[in-house]
Amino acid sequence: MKIHFISIGGSVMHQLAIALKRKGYQITGTDDEIFEPAASNLRREGLLPESVGWQPERLTADLDAVILGMHAKADNPELQRARDLNIPIYSFPEYIFKESVTKKRVVVGGSHGKTTTTAMIMHVLRAQGQAFDYLVGARLEGFDQSVNITDAPVIVCEGDEYPASTLERRPKFHFLFPHIAILTGIAWDHINVFPTFDNYLEQFAIFIGKIEPGGVLIYNETDPVLAGLVNANRRDDISYLPYGILSNQINEGRTTITIDGVEGALNVFGAHNLLNMHAAWLVCRELGIDAADFVKAIGSFTGAAKRLELLGSSKRTIVYRDFAHAPSKLRATIDAVRTQFPGKRLIAVFELHTFSSLNESFLTEYRGVMDAADDAAVFYSRHALELKRMPHLPKDTVAAGFGTSGLQVFNDREDLERWLDSRDYDNSVVLLMSSGTYDGLALEPFVERITGN
Repeated sequence: MKIHFISIGGSVMHQLAIALKRKGYQITGTDDEIFEPAASNLRREGLLPESVGWQPERLTADLDAVILGMHAKADNPELQRARDLNIPIYSFPEYIFKESVTKKRVVVGGSHGKTTTTAMIMHVLRAQGQAFDYLVGARLEGFDQSVNITDAPVIVCEGDEYPASTLERRPKFHFLFPHIAILTGIAWDHINVFPTFDNYLEQFAIFIGKIEPGGVLIYNETDPVLAGLVNANRRDDISYLPYGILSNQINEGRTTITIDGVEGALNVFGAHNLLNMHAAWLVCRELGIDAADFVKAIGSFTGAAKRLELLGSSKRTIVYRDFAHAPSKLRATIDAVRTQFPGKRLIAVFELHTFSSLNESFLTEYRGVMDAADDAAVFYSRHALELKRMPHLPKDTVAAGFGTSGLQVFNDREDLERWLDSRDYDNSVVLLMSSGTYDGLALEPFVERITGN
């Protein structure tokens, strides 16, 4: 197979290119910008383009396929060249399906918890020595790639609702046709793509319709919106497995679960993780794993990168980082830390970074989500607004949207740093929540300073 990638530098695109090269395919690719770690990863595999920029002359009639990334625009000259030569053009989820048409497909969808749930399934399958392919949206301990395509009989995919490509505006998870599907919950997000809640909700109804006949839908019955959607879109040709929070107890900051009478301690915590873990257990059971093996394997799971990731700790201070950005994710993360460490002071810092979160009309969706914190701050970068070509966002508008008493709002990194330096971190848990970088805040020195490690 000879395949060319348009926008090979994308976070998932370059991983797919490497996976297919390792499978034995001939891979080429181009991009108009390639950042780290993609550049180093591609260079190590001999796939880094010699020069940056679009090179339509590299597309020839003997190509079997072109894979088009989201970064490429509709007027891309390579895309036009591929059309002129009648080369088959795929978005990456369409191509993932092409490679997995004979496999048993597990697809994890939902507004939150997709990465963690996918990671839990992968962790257990690997511990059990099962052969499987995968597609996941984060770096996972023990896996050198976020995409793997081999001849394995099973593939586990994180399936998100963002558009597949500049040509194919339908959500990625509409192209994966699962035999085993998970829906973790529904909370309106991505308002730049789905301007209304009903439009957003419709994408999940369509996903349910894509489950293969004879398949199974595993869904979070504690989410009333999701439960209502499932009941309104029931099918006679698939099975339904509702789930809730696993039976558990917390003792001295450590959570223990019980499944089918089998008990085991965890390295992760929080109601959202216990929900995700229940979904992962139901998938693994469908794939032939028993409770004892699941509990033993999941006990060593430490989480995906930036998902309640422990950055540092001492006897007086614990610091976690989390990718939370949507309102439901923010609330779940804060509640998890509050429940796990009831005797500690909770200092929560959240960065508005996504298009939705920086949109003034969306801010009321965050109302009350930080109320459980003892000391709370919200940061957003004026530079981020400029890059997204968004209007000025007043700090008092942000504060009003959140509605949390005593909330501090900053749009200058130095002001945020001064506030952080003024906090008392004795007997505290610090929770840093962002899909960005706090405009370049040096986290490692900060964590070392407040933990003394």
